[in-house]
Amino acid sequence: MLRRKSKKSPLKESLKLPFLWLQWGGRKLKSFRWWLRWPVYLIIVYLTIAGLSWSVDKALPPVKNPEFGVSFSIKYAEELGNNWQANYLALLNDLNFKRLRLMSYWDLGEPQKGQYDFTDLDWEIQQADIHNAQVSLALGYRQPRWPECHEPEWAKAEPIESTQWKKALNTYIATVVNRYKNDPAIVSYQLENEPENNWFGGCRGGIAPKSRLSDELNLVKKLDPKHPVYMSLSDEHGLPIGQPTPDAYGFSIYRVVYSTNTPIHFYITYPITDWYHRLRIYAIHFIKHRPVYVHELQLEPWGPKATKDLSISEQNRSMSVPQMTKSINYSEKTGIKLQYMWGAEWWYWRKTQFNDPGPWNVIKQTLQETQKSSQ
Repeated sequence: MLRRKSKKSPLKESLKLPFLWLQWGGRKLKSFRWWLRWPVYLIIVYLTIAGLSWSVDKALPPVKNPEFGVSFSIKYAEELGNNWQANYLALLNDLNFKRLRLMSYWDLGEPQKGQYDFTDLDWEIQQADIHNAQVSLALGYRQPRWPECHEPEWAKAEPIESTQWKKALNTYIATVVNRYKNDPAIVSYQLENEPENNWFGGCRGGIAPKSRLSDELNLVKKLDPKHPVYMSLSDEHGLPIGQPTPDAYGFSIYRVVYSTNTPIHFYITYPITDWYHRLRIYAIHFIKHRPVYVHELQLEPWGPKATKDLSISEQNRSMSVPQMTKSINYSEKTGIKLQYMWGAEWWYWRKTQFNDPGPWNVIKQTLQETQKSSQ
């Protein structure tokens, strides 16, 4: 006897429709030709990114009035041929910066073991006091500007991370903290610059051990419990898992650089969206319950050679006046309140040695507009 085929239920068939999408990543999608599958993949990725972007926009809106500070390096100002004192005073007098990130390079502060020279750093901080500016003082082995690790020659005689080497470094850190902790200009410290960044810098030892970073953090907190200690553990990526846990986490924002990490060298605009940074900020808040700041907002060139050896046209390939404006607008979209600009020595160099005030004026206009909107 033939069995009658059951009539298909319209309701049951309609319920199956949503589940058909689940099969696209499996057997059915594999039956498509590649030129039919890839558009589907791209659409899914785009919709996912758009959804994340919308969600992050709602959770972390762009900052309206960021607090801009500036990093300044005596070494780099001199490398460019600037009068570093005039360069520094112009930041305070003409641009009217009220937040400074200054360096306490080990090789300059202790050129001979146990013999200290803080003449220049004393002057910088004294001028900050006079101009009512706040200083976040860099500490440690690794500090901003090439070669990143500013180690005195006498310290290189000791094996990196040996007991004697770490003792010498801690002694220097303690000397710096004790010298400046009661100065009214000091508002925070920035301990070790990107110590987990192993792809950039001429440092002995590579990535710093977390145990040493934790010891240094504990040392500074013990010597000066009044002031917060910030750390920029990575560059533009990564999450701060484990110890140490500073009072705030910093990361850099670079947009256009000359890439040398591939067989073919070329200029690249990092394909990183502002919502990626905002999502990362949210993750840091969730994991560590700490605020985030930008320790380096790129506003200077990154070319195939040292900047002093680049022509103006070559400098403009990675950092032109329009690109400076784009980078500032981009950084504001991250929603981060405190941002330290990077490139003060270069702005001054272009202005004084090339009669090109364009980069300097971009910063001046940005600071003036920020000040007006915050009033």
